[in-house]
Amino acid sequence: MIFITAKFRVRPEDADRWPQIAAAFTEATRAEPGCLWFDWSRSLDDPREYVLVEAFRDDEAGAAHVQSEHFREAQRSLPPHLAETPRIVNVTVPQQDWSLLGEMAVPEGR
Repeated sequence: MIFITAKFRVRPEDADRWPQIAAAFTEATRAEPGCLWFDWSRSLDDPREYVLVEAFRDDEAGAAHVQSEHFREAQRSLPPHLAETPRIVNVTVPQQDWSLLGEMAVPEGR
Protein backbone atom coordinates (compact mmCIF):
# COMPACT_ATOMS: atom_id res chain seq x y z
CA MET A 1 0.00 0.00 0.00
CA ILE A 2 0.97 3.63 -0.39
CA PHE A 3 1.08 5.26 3.05
CA ILE A 4 1.09 9.05 3.19
CA THR A 5 1.29 11.51 6.05
CA ALA A 6 1.04 15.22 5.31
CA LYS A 7 1.13 18.27 7.55
CA PHE A 8 -1.02 21.26 6.59
CA ARG A 9 -0.41 24.61 8.30
CA VAL A 10 -3.65 26.55 7.89
CA ARG A 11 -4.07 30.32 7.96
CA PRO A 12 -5.15 31.41 11.48
CA GLU A 13 -8.51 32.75 10.30
CA ASP A 14 -9.34 29.39 8.66
CA ALA A 15 -7.95 26.97 11.26
CA ASP A 16 -11.22 26.28 13.07
CA ARG A 17 -13.09 25.85 9.77
CA TRP A 18 -10.53 23.58 8.07
CA PRO A 19 -12.61 20.39 8.48
CA GLN A 20 -15.48 22.08 6.62
CA ILE A 21 -13.15 23.63 4.04
CA ALA A 22 -11.64 20.22 3.22
CA ALA A 23 -14.90 18.27 3.62
CA ALA A 24 -15.78 17.77 -0.07
CA PHE A 25 -12.23 16.64 -0.87
CA THR A 26 -12.21 14.32 2.14
CA GLU A 27 -15.59 12.76 1.28
CA ALA A 28 -14.72 12.25 -2.40
CA THR A 29 -11.34 10.72 -1.58
CA ARG A 30 -12.82 8.33 0.98
CA ALA A 31 -15.27 7.15 -1.71
CA GLU A 32 -12.45 6.15 -4.09
CA PRO A 33 -12.32 2.34 -4.49
CA GLY A 34 -8.56 2.27 -3.79
CA CYS A 35 -8.61 4.49 -0.70
CA LEU A 36 -7.96 2.50 2.49
CA TRP A 37 -8.24 5.50 4.79
CA PHE A 38 -8.08 9.30 4.73
CA ASP A 39 -8.08 10.76 8.24
CA TRP A 40 -7.45 14.29 9.53
CA SER A 41 -6.19 15.14 13.03
CA ARG A 42 -5.46 18.50 14.58
CA SER A 43 -2.12 19.06 16.30
CA LEU A 44 -2.21 19.35 20.08
CA ASP A 45 0.77 21.72 19.97
CA ASP A 46 -0.25 24.00 17.10
CA PRO A 47 -3.98 24.55 16.49
CA ARG A 48 -3.18 25.79 12.97
CA GLU A 49 -1.64 22.46 11.97
CA TYR A 50 -3.64 19.53 10.65
CA VAL A 51 -2.12 16.13 9.96
CA LEU A 52 -3.55 13.96 7.20
CA VAL A 53 -2.93 10.21 7.36
CA GLU A 54 -3.97 8.46 4.19
CA ALA A 55 -3.40 5.14 2.47
CA PHE A 56 -4.15 3.75 -0.97
CA ARG A 57 -4.27 0.10 -1.99
CA ASP A 58 -1.43 0.31 -4.55
CA ASP A 59 0.30 2.52 -7.13
CA GLU A 60 -2.71 2.33 -9.43
CA ALA A 61 -5.04 3.60 -6.69
CA GLY A 62 -2.59 6.38 -5.80
CA ALA A 63 -2.39 7.45 -9.45
CA ALA A 64 -6.18 7.43 -9.76
CA HIS A 65 -6.37 9.68 -6.70
CA VAL A 66 -3.99 12.36 -8.00
CA GLN A 67 -5.64 12.25 -11.44
CA SER A 68 -9.17 12.65 -10.07
CA GLU A 69 -11.29 15.75 -10.58
CA HIS A 70 -11.70 16.22 -6.81
CA PHE A 71 -7.90 16.23 -6.41
CA ARG A 72 -7.58 18.90 -9.11
CA GLU A 73 -10.33 20.90 -7.41
CA ALA A 74 -8.50 20.61 -4.07
CA GLN A 75 -5.35 21.91 -5.77
CA ARG A 76 -7.34 25.03 -6.69
CA SER A 77 -9.50 25.50 -3.59
CA LEU A 78 -7.33 24.52 -0.60
CA PRO A 79 -4.08 26.53 -1.06
CA PRO A 80 -5.74 29.94 -0.43
CA HIS A 81 -6.47 28.68 3.12
CA LEU A 82 -2.89 27.51 3.78
CA ALA A 83 -0.11 29.47 5.46
CA GLU A 84 2.62 27.42 3.76
CA THR A 85 3.16 24.51 1.39
CA PRO A 86 2.17 21.23 3.09
CA ARG A 87 4.95 18.79 4.05
CA ILE A 88 4.61 15.12 3.16
CA VAL A 89 6.02 11.65 3.76
CA ASN A 90 5.04 9.14 1.07
CA VAL A 91 6.18 5.51 1.25
CA THR A 92 5.14 2.13 -0.09
CA VAL A 93 4.80 -0.53 2.59
CA PRO A 94 4.15 -4.27 2.20
CA GLN A 95 0.81 -4.44 4.04
CA GLN A 96 -2.85 -3.46 3.55
CA ASP A 97 -3.89 -2.40 7.05
CA TRP A 98 -2.57 -1.15 10.37
CA SER A 99 -0.33 -3.51 12.36
CA LEU A 100 -0.80 -4.01 16.10
CA LEU A 101 1.54 -2.10 18.42
CA GLY A 102 2.71 -5.12 20.41
CA GLU A 103 4.68 -3.03 22.90
CA MET A 104 1.37 -1.65 24.19
CA ALA A 105 -0.76 -4.76 23.84
CA VAL A 106 -4.05 -4.70 25.71
CA PRO A 107 -4.94 -8.05 27.33
CA GLU A 108 -7.92 -9.82 25.80
CA GLY A 109 -11.16 -9.67 27.75
CA ARG A 110 -10.45 -6.22 29.10
